[in-house]
Amino acid sequence: MSIWELLLAFVVVVLMLVALLANVLVLMCFLYSADIRKQVPGLFILNLTFCNLLMAVSSMPLTLAGIIYKSQPGGDQVCHAVGFLETFLTTNSMLSMAALSIDRWIAVVFPLSYHSKMRYRDAALILSYTWLHSASFPIVAASLSWVGFHHLYASCTLYNKRPEDRTQFVIFTGVFHALSFLLSLVVLCFTYLKVLKVARFHCKRIDVITMQTLVLLVDIHPSVRERCLEEQRRRRQRATKKISTFIGTFILCFAPYVITRLVELSSVVHINSHWGIISKCLAYSKAVSDPFVYSLLRHQYKKTWKDIINKILKRSSINSSALAGEPHNRNLAQLNE
Repeated sequence: MSIWELLLAFVVVVLMLVALLANVLVLMCFLYSADIRKQVPGLFILNLTFCNLLMAVSSMPLTLAGIIYKSQPGGDQVCHAVGFLETFLTTNSMLSMAALSIDRWIAVVFPLSYHSKMRYRDAALILSYTWLHSASFPIVAASLSWVGFHHLYASCTLYNKRPEDRTQFVIFTGVFHALSFLLSLVVLCFTYLKVLKVARFHCKRIDVITMQTLVLLVDIHPSVRERCLEEQRRRRQRATKKISTFIGTFILCFAPYVITRLVELSSVVHINSHWGIISKCLAYSKAVSDPFVYSLLRHQYKKTWKDIINKILKRSSINSSALAGEPHNRNLAQLNE
């Protein structure tokens, strides 16, 4: 193995371990907190978490083996199953992010009617659509034998080995990425930009009230006035940073891989195998960033984790004190004898 291949193998191992740990943490928070389970977005986050976990235990290990051995890991049936699952999980993850953006859009733009427009039943219908949508493309690909080991990405994925099917495969690949990546990106941009517009409008209203208050409070201390103005700046930047993170991570992780898959269809451009694996690793990195972007960095999940840690520490301290008390009790019993 070359130094590049060793480095890429190390990156895949790190991505796999961090994705497993982070998504398991999200799952533990969901199971522990009743408040998180009651929220409708929790269903979308749970679906996204399961997709990321399955990706970490199915596709990533086979990609690691493909990098190390430079050949198809396992038999054809295993590779076809993993390729089918990888296509399904990637599409499902993209659509789950789009569903989360729709939920935030309804919550911010239509706050008074949110509970009537986004109920558990509505969320279940959206998830049913994402599953049907995500399953349709790998089913078609598997029926046409367009799933296999692709050396460019060192992974089991969509792959056409028959030159006579090239035109049909090009059309299929273009439609697949248009209705998965491009559709999700359009939904993300539309919904989050609407959310940003509303957030900026509310910030302006709060800023006007704050400035009027500062003008009326003539005797206010300069440090207090400065803190108020600093909080204004932070409030204006907070929504922009969050929405930029949502859209930016989606584009950064998926766009290089999707563009590479589309460019690959052209026989004119030669793609380096190292870049193919790097673009695949970027797509895998979405399974690492999702738990932090959508869950673990939020206040409710932080609070849940503090509760879990405190409960574990309290239980361990009780057990340790009980174990420390056993020799003392044993000595008392011996003295009484």
